Amino acid sequence: MTTKLRHRNASSSSWLPLLAILATSALWTSGSIALGQTPQPSTATAAAHNDGPWWKHAVLYEIYPRSFQDSNGDGIGDLNGITQRLDYLKSLGIDAIWIAPMYPSPQVDFGYDISDYQAVDPQYGTLADMDHLIAEGKQRNIRVVLDMVLNHTSDKHQWFIDSASSRTNPKHDWYVWNDGVPANGPNVTAYQKRFGHEGRVPPNNWVSGFGGSAWEWVPAVHQFYYHKFYKQQPDLNWRNPAVEKACFDAMRFWLDRGVAGFRLDAIPTLFEDPQLRNEPEAGGINAQGDPNLKDIYTSNLSEVHGVIRRMRAMVEKYPGNRVLIGETYLPDTAALNEWYGGAKHDELQLPMDMLLGFHGDHDKLDATRFRKLINEAETQLNGSQPLFVFDNHDNVRSWDRYADGDHNQAIARLLAAVLLTSRATALMYYGEELGMVTSTPTRKEDVKDPIGITGWPKEKGRDGERTPMQWDDSKNAGFSESSTTWLPVPSNYSTINVKAEELEPDSLLNWHKQLISMRRDNPTLRDGKQVMLDESNPSVLSYVREGVAGNPAIVVALNFTDQPQTISLDPSKAKVSGNTVNTLLTNAPGLKQTTSLQNITLPPYASWIGQIGSNK
Repeated sequence: MTTKLRHRNASSSSWLPLLAILATSALWTSGSIALGQTPQPSTATAAAHNDGPWWKHAVLYEIYPRSFQDSNGDGIGDLNGITQRLDYLKSLGIDAIWIAPMYPSPQVDFGYDISDYQAVDPQYGTLADMDHLIAEGKQRNIRVVLDMVLNHTSDKHQWFIDSASSRTNPKHDWYVWNDGVPANGPNVTAYQKRFGHEGRVPPNNWVSGFGGSAWEWVPAVHQFYYHKFYKQQPDLNWRNPAVEKACFDAMRFWLDRGVAGFRLDAIPTLFEDPQLRNEPEAGGINAQGDPNLKDIYTSNLSEVHGVIRRMRAMVEKYPGNRVLIGETYLPDTAALNEWYGGAKHDELQLPMDMLLGFHGDHDKLDATRFRKLINEAETQLNGSQPLFVFDNHDNVRSWDRYADGDHNQAIARLLAAVLLTSRATALMYYGEELGMVTSTPTRKEDVKDPIGITGWPKEKGRDGERTPMQWDDSKNAGFSESSTTWLPVPSNYSTINVKAEELEPDSLLNWHKQLISMRRDNPTLRDGKQVMLDESNPSVLSYVREGVAGNPAIVVALNFTDQPQTISLDPSKAKVSGNTVNTLLTNAPGLKQTTSLQNITLPPYASWIGQIGSNK
């Protein structure tokens, strides 16, 4: 969940699933399948596969469960559907799947409003189905990472029901409550007065990320509660130690069941300014008609880092290199470094670097900017592992954000090359490998995402990037047998789908498979230091991955423009000698026989990856 850029219940498992958990957990810690270890494709690459925790070189894959595969014909994806498609994910080369929230929820924000942290929403299946998915994933060496929403719960969670029932309820202080201020008091703005009750108004100008005041009145307690997002998503009070304990207990519940870790939703927003100071105005109004504000008092407060350090210590008590991934929209690399714990490396293992892949409403290919940010990730994170990402469930797909209308396929391949040849853990979003496009509703009455309803037509919501996965050219793209699906399948599914692209050697899907395979099997691409080349070139991004353990260095050259670019590269800066190369992968037929780093002419938006003939 983010506002930065867009802008059948089983209460417990049966003995049978529990035995399955214990059995598969034994596999991970026995010699059969070691958690943190990947299958050895060959003796030659064996050494490269024992070079750190599993997530260090992983390709992660986000699944929006409503949209991946429907197994029971109700038009909504589910956990058993994900299990059915694990073999596809294995063929793609995926190491772990991140599943967006599948917990019980009123679905106001499609699962990001959780009403029970320790169960599965009936529309997605049961706890037994989740146990089965985890077990089947482990058989294929695909780990399961769950989305954990800690900033807020649903207003239907029992915690909040109790909290809102009385000021004397033991859970009242589990959320952020305030009496408000007199409506006729000093410095009360007209905006605050719009949300007044019983002569009182919200204590400040804070705005909900999804429209309206961030404060909601509850007559039963004659107080306002704070909600960073929808009013049905009240913020937890992380200054109360009981909240931390309860949330950590919920995480332990899933860690005990074998999940490989968590992606932490909106994690910088756990704390708010205790003085409740007004946010500075940033000028203008948003799609909902609210003033645009800076968020210096409601996001990235220093107290959050203590929570993350304690969370890291808790997670590290589990075997198998469990991982914490953060949804971290931050202003710069220095701020990102803090989320690793800086030189202490004691906070998140993988805070998302959103600086590279998401930088505003009008993303563009800029070789200079990409070079700067990749180089900062290589040199300014105290040796921590970067995590790059170009797509997720909250933003227009990269296909559309970076496209120029004429070279879309080539641009998609270039972005994939950046993602999968950089020295970073890679995070993909379902359908990215196919070239799925954003299918934004054209009528307000078709919108499912509430933010698109309240913000129409300026904000059309996030339905467009959440459409069903396109598997084949059959009914509903093979996603569901239902007469209707929760969101319509995009019209291009007859040609843009897994089945068609698997059969086409030069498809975008097979381009991703080749990149992932090289990344997995080539020690240099896995571990080699990344050094920028031709650093003053505004049109071409080029870099070398230094050779590892006697393996040759690899050079990557990417044309970020719609015009041919001729380059000559000198890899000596990376302590690499030799100018003879052989091409490993390119989408430019004329470059397949390239043998020299001198006078390489890259066609528009071409990607070229070559191996240097000798290195020292």
